[in-house]
Formats: sequence, structure tokens, C-alpha cells
Amino acid sequence: MYLDEMNGLYGKTAIVTGGGQGIGQVIALGLARAGASIAILNRTNADETIAMIEKEGGKAFFVPCDVTNEPEVESAIDKTMKLYGSIDVVVNNAGICMHKSSLDVTIEEFRRVVDVNLTGVFIVARAAGRVMIEKGIKGSIINIASASGLIIPRPQDQCSYNSSKAGVIHLTKSLAVEWTEYNIRVNSISPGYIATPMATEVPERLRAAWKPLMPMGRMGTPEELLPAVLYLASSASGYTTGSDIVVDGAYVCI
Repeated sequence: MYLDEMNGLYGKTAIVTGGGQGIGQVIALGLARAGASIAILNRTNADETIAMIEKEGGKAFFVPCDVTNEPEVESAIDKTMKLYGSIDVVVNNAGICMHKSSLDVTIEEFRRVVDVNLTGVFIVARAAGRVMIEKGIKGSIINIASASGLIIPRPQDQCSYNSSKAGVIHLTKSLAVEWTEYNIRVNSISPGYIATPMATEVPERLRAAWKPLMPMGRMGTPEELLPAVLYLASSASGYTTGSDIVVDGAYVCI
């Protein structure tokens, strides 16, 4: 099989959660450029992302969806199947972060972060996985975790976020082992600091403290995550499941 065939997604359907901006928007556009039809699941509108994809001749539609709401997710999966007839790739990108110490974070705040970042990933992955199993689809599920699931970044306190992302990595491995019999691959990507509002709109004192700890001396860009996403989404990664690909400029090595 030629490399362009292995890496292409023509005729495939990809779901991207949180695809209205930032990393999710870049991923949705990149998957569309690789040939996939895109379904964006987002709490708020994704008009800009849809317009970007359609301007380049791609197919995309938006489904309002809270990933923590199981009926909404199942409805979104059903709408995607009715429109495109298949779900081949799922990118669980939706997530939130909170910088609060373990002594200050409320139980409600802690639960909210874990609910979006971890439980939401499970809800979407399971709903899509059930369809893939029922239809005999050899699917790929890609969960966006974080370097914060592997190390404890400083100086910010974010125990809820760190815990949720560590959970995503282990959930990924658990689902990968369970679903090998169905030919469904489940992998995760752990970005380091990426130049999106989640990282750039934090207090200057934090960004100043991060930079000396970055071996490459800079944040990554959302576009620099795309090669890992495209690899895991395509048949080029046919023997890759249960893996966590770290894209962090060697940050976790320090």
C-alpha cells in the first residue's frame, strides 16, 4: 500500500468534539483536508470551523452537544450516522482546565473538570464504539490527553486537570485492550504547552515560569499535533493501539 493511500481518509467520517476553536478546529480542518467528512460536536456553535472546511470543498456539519450528557451524545452519534452512514474516526478533544489548589478547589469544580475531561471522553467513546461494533467498522478513537497526565507541571496548582488527564491515558489503554477483538483502535495524544487560549491567556507569571522548563524554548502550535492525529486516524497506524503519543518538545523529559 502506498503511503498516500495509508495516510488518506477519503470516504471516511470523523467526529471531533470541541472542534469550534483552538486545537479542535485545527484537527477538524486537517482531517477534512485528508479527505474525511467531519461532524463537530460542540456546546457552542462551530460556524467558523464549518466555513473553513466548506471553503476548501470539504464536508462538515455541527451538532450542539454537551459531552457529559449521554442522551445528547447518543443523539449526535445517531445524526452523524444518518447523514454520513459511518463513523470511522473519533477525536475526543473537548476539555477544560482549572488552576486551583487541592485546598481551594470545591468538590463541584473538581467534579466538573473530571466530568468533562474524563467522563465525557468515556461517554463519546462508548457511544461511538457501540456503533462501530454493530456496523463492523474498523474504527480509530483518538483521545486528547495531556503531558499533565504524565507529570505534575509547575508552578500552577491544577490537581483536578492533572487527575482527569491521567485518567484519560489509562482509560485509553483499557478500551484499547477491550476492543481489539472488534478491530477498534484506541490511542491518546499528550500535548505539552500548546499556543491556544487555554495556555496563552493565563497570568504572565505562569508563562514566564514555564519557558525556562521548555527544552525547545517555546510552546507548540496546534498544527504540530496534526501529524500524530493523522497517523492514528489512518490505516498507517493499523498495528498501533493503546499507545500515548507525547508531543511536547521534550517537556516531560525534564
